[in-house]
Amino acid sequence: MQLHFERAGQGVPLLLVSGALGTGSGDFSAQIDWFAARRFEVIAPDPRGYGRSRPPAREYPLDFYHRDADDMLALMTALRHDRFAVIGWSDGANIATIIAGTHPERVSRLVVFGGQSFLTAEEIAAFNDIRKISAWSPRAAEAMRAVYGDELDELWDRYVAGQEALFAAGGDLYAGLLARVTCPTLVLHGARDPLIPGLHPEAIHRGIAGSRLHIFPDGKHNIHQRYADEFNALAFAFLTRPD
Repeated sequence: MQLHFERAGQGVPLLLVSGALGTGSGDFSAQIDWFAARRFEVIAPDPRGYGRSRPPAREYPLDFYHRDADDMLALMTALRHDRFAVIGWSDGANIATIIAGTHPERVSRLVVFGGQSFLTAEEIAAFNDIRKISAWSPRAAEAMRAVYGDELDELWDRYVAGQEALFAAGGDLYAGLLARVTCPTLVLHGARDPLIPGLHPEAIHRGIAGSRLHIFPDGKHNIHQRYADEFNALAFAFLTRPD
């Protein structure tokens, strides 16, 4: 198994972890060059089974978030980065927090948004509301069709089924790991996120000692895209502030 990744800039290593079905270059198009121009070495992978990290076909066993975290750690080790900062969005926020919780010695700073440490019935209902691609916004559907073509419908259906299986197994994704995250952490959230209610960033913020929480009052799930300038400035200030 090989991971495709984008790499730009020189400086502090910064891993960008994308969301469900996402690619590094697609999800973080407003961040890669921006941070690369500001003395970061940006690494933006396509998780296994997504984008150009295919084959293999994407699978969703109960441990897939931990599997993806292991993949990211292996990539950074191969690139000879023993310690690095991480920005994670949505599923990528889950993966990033698992990395920081299981290998705290590897992560210098953590920025997460759009993730959740556990699943509720409300999220499962929200996923099922958009289980058919026809329920997506035309822009989102077109972007994903460009990557996956006719495979998109089956891939997304399997993703939702994977979320249902996790919920049926108890729904705990990594709540028990939050207390093990020791690096400075910034939690961001869009107050109008239709997929992730506010209880999730609040739980992550409470669970990680010393973490900061910032809310975008009008933000939805894609605050790093819709409010790229504000997002980048906040993340940059956090990543570069003195210890």
